Amino acid sequence: MRTTAGTALLTDMYELTMIEGALRSGTASRQSVFEVFTRRLPARRRYGVVAGTARVLDAVEDFRFSGAEIDYLAGAGIVGDETLDLLRDYRFRGSIMGYAEGECFFPGSPIMTVRGTFADAVVLETVILAILNHDSAVAAAASRMTTAAHGRPCLEMGARRTHEASAVAAARAAVVGGFSGTSVLEAGRSYGIRTIGTAAHSFTLVHDDEEAAFAAQVAALGPGTTLLVDTYDVTRGVERAVAAAREAGGELGAVRLDSGDLVAQAFTVREQLDSLGATSTKITVTSDLDEYAIAALNAAPVDSYGVGTKLVTGSGHPTAELVYKLVSREGADGAMEEVAKSSVSKASLGGLKVAGRVRDRSSRAAEELVVSCATLGSGRAELERAGARPMQVELVRDGGEIVDEHRDDGALERAKERHLASRNELPYAAWRLSEGDPAIPTRHVDIYPGDDEDPAATI
Repeated sequence: MRTTAGTALLTDMYELTMIEGALRSGTASRQSVFEVFTRRLPARRRYGVVAGTARVLDAVEDFRFSGAEIDYLAGAGIVGDETLDLLRDYRFRGSIMGYAEGECFFPGSPIMTVRGTFADAVVLETVILAILNHDSAVAAAASRMTTAAHGRPCLEMGARRTHEASAVAAARAAVVGGFSGTSVLEAGRSYGIRTIGTAAHSFTLVHDDEEAAFAAQVAALGPGTTLLVDTYDVTRGVERAVAAAREAGGELGAVRLDSGDLVAQAFTVREQLDSLGATSTKITVTSDLDEYAIAALNAAPVDSYGVGTKLVTGSGHPTAELVYKLVSREGADGAMEEVAKSSVSKASLGGLKVAGRVRDRSSRAAEELVVSCATLGSGRAELERAGARPMQVELVRDGGEIVDEHRDDGALERAKERHLASRNELPYAAWRLSEGDPAIPTRHVDIYPGDDEDPAATI
């Protein structure tokens, strides 16, 4: 379901002032290629995860300047009449290709490529980066957490720890990274994500005693509910929780632990539940979990994890460090030319690029092959010669037509499945939580006509 509305002013001012200047110099209509990539992965990340693609497509389609927005720009003196006329009729008429949502990526991976006139493409920079940087950061954190969980379900509970709109986006990105549900009802409505939640400590505290609180919750939600048992004494809480469910004619679904030494408590509570005959009652844990805490709980008898703050903030890395750079543009003679930033710490590689993943004999990913080329055909032929799996798909057809399969009702579930397959394709070292190099190297090959430099480099 689409949730974006009015994205045109979700734009840095300099996107519009660049159009103003380009109109004056006659370069606004030059065909251009912009690329989204990262120069480096955040610390302790062995791979990135593409997330937010469907939201980007909605944002691109909704990128229109309303009368009120044009009036604001005019009144504030941001740009002149010629630029206002262009913006008044703006809609994206170029094309976009990129890595399918859920794919893993690495330094130099061209995860999204935007082609169009300079004016058409440059104005999308801020909104595209805002979405991809946030969602990809959350998805990468989610992926590490679900890896650490070894198949035990992870549930997103971070709405109270981020901006209200970001909470919905984070819930969606968490599912791309392997999460199974969310506490955010709007995410459930918008994206069809399973919603979860029962009661907080305040529900217990508002009642005269714990027995009354548990009886009320079971009466409302049934004996299969999850009861929070650590408001007071955990041992007494477990006894009362099991008793409340049995008085209602069933076995308790689960108990939740939210404080203390979760590893030790999980063992103690599991032993207590079993001694009470509640062998089917599960244990879920919360309390500021991250991938390291989840990994530490692997040996404990825990059935699921609820994760909030660390997930929605990217577990210490709230951005995927993606950038949006011009890599090719039309020259004065009408031919496309490579362009690149050459500053020492922020250099980029020029040229339209295609990417493929080379696999070894065991079908594990071995390298990311990125080819700078004059045409898509020549680049794809290079990938084919290398036996690489092509990474990019068409997202927006030339002329601005959105490819709806990337944002339809099944797109999120396909992205989740795609991520699992992409992650499983990586070598084992990719799944480690420790510091280390990217899981696979990125090799760049430049087959652009007239390039006299070394044709291959490893990032």
